[in-house]
Amino acid sequence: MAQKFKLSNVLASEQLLPHQARGVIEERLRSAILDGRLPPGTAVRQQELATLFGVSRMPVREALRQLEAQSLLKVEMHKGAVVAPLIGEDAVDTYALRVLLETEALRQSIPLLDASDIASAREYIQQLENETRHAEIGRLNRLLHMSLYNKAPNKKLLRLIEDELNQEERFLRFHLSSMGLGKLTQDDHNALVDAACAKQVEEAISVLEKHLNTAAGVIRKYLDTQLGR
Repeated sequence: MAQKFKLSNVLASEQLLPHQARGVIEERLRSAILDGRLPPGTAVRQQELATLFGVSRMPVREALRQLEAQSLLKVEMHKGAVVAPLIGEDAVDTYALRVLLETEALRQSIPLLDASDIASAREYIQQLENETRHAEIGRLNRLLHMSLYNKAPNKKLLRLIEDELNQEERFLRFHLSSMGLGKLTQDDHNALVDAACAKQVEEAISVLEKHLNTAAGVIRKYLDTQLGR
């Protein structure tokens, strides 16, 4: 079924200027993958995209490489680029990696956070308190975490973290409604922002570790149930 999927069913045809092509194509595909319009396993063909946007294959190829680097696409033998799977069997390993990456980013970022960063984080928490749409919860969660890490000087570290958060956002969009968690509490997020505001680096890291390890346990339990373990 994935091989018969037409990208034109999801992406509107549009004539792009050459200097815009790579960025626009990357963003259109990224949005369609994150919100589920392009499901895992969908083949993303260079020529189909080039025709759809009226450009050569070169900017399309560059856009696909960027999305592959963000773990949103993967290259499969005989199929080329396909939409990457959601968090799966390696979910616990994914969260273990996130603990390492995000605690380091938080350590680097907290001393440089200013009042506007803290205000942004608190605003995301307020929106999460009132949000019921699962797709939006995933997006707000990603933005909240990145608002606390964004001042870390190591930009490659931030890119790696955002890749992992993108994967979690996709997972939450598709699975949050069936996980049976009820209304999600913001206690950990509030404690994390409070510690960051007070420049209490070790306390913030402790809260973050607890928060991510709890999430890993919930997802592991859910996936075990889905696999009938």
